[in-house]
Amino acid sequence: MSLRHSSFVVRSLGWLLLLTCLGAAPVALGQATDPPPDPAKQLVQAEKALRATSDALEDAGTTETLKALSDRALAVQRDADGLQSALDPQLQQVDARLEQLGQVAEGTVEPPEVSRQRKALNQQKADITAQIARAKLLSVDAKQLGERIEKMRVTQFSEQLSRKVASPLSPALWRSFAKDVPDDVHRLAILYRLGEDAARKAIAKHGWNAPLIGLVVALVMFFPLRLWLRALGRRFAASERAPDGRLRRSGLAVWLLLVGTLLPGLAAVALVESLDAIGAIPPRLQQVAETFEVATFVAAFIAALSACLLVPKRPSWRLLPLDDSAALRLRKYAWGAAGLTWLSIMLVALDRAARTSEVTTVAADGLMALTYLGLIIAILTSLARMHNRQAAEAAEAEARADPRAGGDGKVRGAPRRSGWIVLARLVGHIAVAAAVIATLLGYLNFALFVAQQLVWVAVVFMAVSLLLKFADDLATWVLAPSSRAGQTIVLTTGLSESRVEQAGVLLSAVLRVGVIVLGVLMLAAPFGNLNAFLGGLDSLSGGLKIGETTLRPSSVLYAVLVFLVVWAVMQTFQRWLSDTYLPKTELDAGARNSISTVTRYLGIIAAVLWGVTALGIGLEKLALVVSALSVGIGFGLQAITQNFVSGLILLAERPVKIGDWVKLGDQEGDIKRISVRSTEIQVGDKSTLIVPNSELITKTIRNMTMGNAQGRIQIQFSVPLNTDVAALRQILLDAYTDHPGVLSDPAPSVFIDSIANGQIAINSFAYVSGPRAVYGARSELYFTVLQTFAEAGIALSSPTDIHLVRDPAATPAPDA
Repeated sequence: MSLRHSSFVVRSLGWLLLLTCLGAAPVALGQATDPPPDPAKQLVQAEKALRATSDALEDAGTTETLKALSDRALAVQRDADGLQSALDPQLQQVDARLEQLGQVAEGTVEPPEVSRQRKALNQQKADITAQIARAKLLSVDAKQLGERIEKMRVTQFSEQLSRKVASPLSPALWRSFAKDVPDDVHRLAILYRLGEDAARKAIAKHGWNAPLIGLVVALVMFFPLRLWLRALGRRFAASERAPDGRLRRSGLAVWLLLVGTLLPGLAAVALVESLDAIGAIPPRLQQVAETFEVATFVAAFIAALSACLLVPKRPSWRLLPLDDSAALRLRKYAWGAAGLTWLSIMLVALDRAARTSEVTTVAADGLMALTYLGLIIAILTSLARMHNRQAAEAAEAEARADPRAGGDGKVRGAPRRSGWIVLARLVGHIAVAAAVIATLLGYLNFALFVAQQLVWVAVVFMAVSLLLKFADDLATWVLAPSSRAGQTIVLTTGLSESRVEQAGVLLSAVLRVGVIVLGVLMLAAPFGNLNAFLGGLDSLSGGLKIGETTLRPSSVLYAVLVFLVVWAVMQTFQRWLSDTYLPKTELDAGARNSISTVTRYLGIIAAVLWGVTALGIGLEKLALVVSALSVGIGFGLQAITQNFVSGLILLAERPVKIGDWVKLGDQEGDIKRISVRSTEIQVGDKSTLIVPNSELITKTIRNMTMGNAQGRIQIQFSVPLNTDVAALRQILLDAYTDHPGVLSDPAPSVFIDSIANGQIAINSFAYVSGPRAVYGARSELYFTVLQTFAEAGIALSSPTDIHLVRDPAATPAPDA
């Protein structure tokens, strides 16, 4: 519920990392060779542990004791859930074996062997069912006990915050403190002599080798190794080998944070472990030694975080928008906060180990609260001065640029204030004022809690902001099309660069959400039991039961992995089919496109079905879901379903194919793409007409290139009756023959359609290689024919014009 709890979080994470790196493989190997435990014995042990936890709850008087009991109840709940998960497959196996035996028909007698086997299986099923029921009941009891313990912890926490003692301004407090100081000093002296005696005996027995080695290792890790690793990181970030972009700065900041946190903390661990190896730490000081390690990690984290964000001596690498003066001043305050945090954690441990008086504890808490508040006030004052200084400098720069500026008294050059910063400063001032008033009134626990939480919130926010920048920079750099990893993905998967870049943005979003969740968890840790929250996540990992199917996070991840693998395999097969195999066949482009498109959608369907199966949902259940949704799909998605089926018909029957020239209504053009929903037609003005597939199936279309790829030219005109039709016919045939685009087979032909109204109607035909060549060839033939007719004196008939002419000699009609 304070920085003490946050230090516990840091310590837990550190030990988790150490165990993961050093002991995961041996433990896994050892567990693989051990025989499976007996569920009945595990149930008995878990029930005993739960009863012991419930009995110890009556004597729990401190928050730490309640926390330990809550952890034990949570452990019992996890064991019970694990037993239930382990017994469920065994029950399913027994049910499967009984199902194979079948039911005993009436009037028949089973063989003795089958009867004995059925009886044994039924007994085994009854035992497993009873054990599952006991495990479920034990899990519920443990959960209820944990909830009761958490309520007691909340109650104690509220009582501690609302506890009122003598005010620091009260002389009675300091008189009592002066009275109890000699006794407390004597207790601390006893504790010191206890540690000194244990150290002397251990050194006399084992010598100075282990302590000296631990001291040397600690000094090497704290000074030369830490400084060398920091310099190495800076040199790499400034070199050409470092990644381009923002990752240089954020990556260097994370490296400095890791080095500055781990090296001092590990140095403290090496020093403590060297003393503990020879028995130089008595049992009463074991908790103080462990607290020393944790306090060093926490203080080093605060100092390293401020160093990598502020960087007072290298402004170009600074991640926060601060000037040099503010960065240098805040760096000193950060060192003060780190030292004060280390001191407060160690004082709590020494107070418990020495068992000092209550008055001394109250006085120490009051001094710590006032020191924290003074530090926070100094930080807020520095931030306010920095903003005022930046506003004045901006206003002065604007006034120099425009002497008329500022005449109205408004500072136009002031930097824009962020709403979050203003809100944070307001909340900080209110919290500090409330803590000062609470301290003066005697509510020291509340004041100390508020002061520590202000520091903790600032540390968490700075760490989260750094990790957010680093996660975004790392994800966008790794999956950038210009990076080595991005180019490898593009070459191996065939994805476009934009898709890889989108994947980088999505990965950045996932990582940043994880960082935010971790930050919220760290902010909420001081207010409750972190292990209870993690236990809830553990219970959630057990899965969500839907009917007879349990959806577990591991199953979902496995299903996603199966889908991606199958989809990648089908995509590779489709590319091989369309790029390698199909071009070697005698199929045209339309047929190859149809086969490639159908293969692609079949691959997607196969990947989805495989993923659903990996999720634990059988195909028979999927069929039931599809049948239940079929009515809604039929009405709500009728048009989409119709176009989808029409697309499959187009790809299979191929009445039109890619490259065909079709005419649909008043639109005509070339088919460029056929998908399962629509068809794309490029019209004459190079625009694209997207036609639903159902239009091509249900309506009449004209396929200009289907069956016969030739195009026909038709020329019609009329001539007078006195025209030499034989010469005219020969001129037309010669014009067709001389044109390079006109085919000789079928041969051109000239016909007389009719003779009427003093005119002869001529109709002629010729064929070219394709319909797309008709327009240009016909235009060229028109030019040739008209020029030849003019030279031969052959006139073409024009439409008859009727003109009404008034006779000027006629008498005009009288007016009405």
